[in-house]
Amino acid sequence: MEHIALTVEDGIATIRFDRPDSLNAFTDTMEAELIEAFDAVDADPEVRVVVLTGNGRAFCAGMDLSASSDAFREWRSSPTAPAGTSYDVPGQDLPVRRDGGGRVVLRMFELDKPIIAAVNGPAVGVGSTITLPCDIRLASETARFGFVFNRRGFVPESCSTWFLPRVVPMQTALEWVYTGRVFGAAEALEKGLVRTVYPADELLPAAYELAREIADNTAPVSTSLARRMMWRMLGAEHPVIAHTAETLGINLRGVSADAHDGIAAFLDKRAPVFTDRVPDDVPDVLAAFPAPSFDPTQLEITR
Repeated sequence: MEHIALTVEDGIATIRFDRPDSLNAFTDTMEAELIEAFDAVDADPEVRVVVLTGNGRAFCAGMDLSASSDAFREWRSSPTAPAGTSYDVPGQDLPVRRDGGGRVVLRMFELDKPIIAAVNGPAVGVGSTITLPCDIRLASETARFGFVFNRRGFVPESCSTWFLPRVVPMQTALEWVYTGRVFGAAEALEKGLVRTVYPADELLPAAYELAREIADNTAPVSTSLARRMMWRMLGAEHPVIAHTAETLGINLRGVSADAHDGIAAFLDKRAPVFTDRVPDDVPDVLAAFPAPSFDPTQLEITR
């Protein structure tokens, strides 16, 4: 990979933005490689948890706008756009292109493994929005965040108009988006965007300690199902949807080998041995509630 680094060690995958000389600015290549990396860790039954971080002093400084002030016109017609992401729409002189950060975030949303963001430095624009589908966000004291889109003349992306008001209160989300200002780790902690702030040299050890706690103590399939259900229930219109999914999950998992040994281990006062693996052993408890999909035929752009 050119712009992403992926390593797996003892059940924990680390995905790093890897353009340190450009503050890990987001590119077409990075978009494609992030999706490839998340596909790989999802398919690997040995991976239990994912840590997302950046190489160098930045997490991700947003979209790479270094080419010119016409960066978005060039982005819409870019020859490096991932396959299947550009569409001809009547009335448009340029192709209409799917939001790349949105494609990555949707892949993260569907991931069957927990994601811990270790925000090691500036995380601006897509660098901020890409943290939102992570399950837990930790930050360095040097981290800075910014939903800067209004200050650049465009709009929020990476599904952040859905995620951000679910992570922090609507009033906070609107203030950050309306002003577009960059703010520090202390404000991110105070408002609930991040769980904990650490000195720079303690951030990754803390992220791996948390990842280790999940990997060593929980059943992978149960954790996967919990992630699916909790994220999907954010948009459910009634708690009976959760009740239906949980009823199916309890009935299926309650008679699994994992549950049998989990109960036995509790009674024997020993560590359990969970043998079921993700993705092969994950039942679909949400089959009755299929997720919507992106349909380019529904795009209709007018001014």
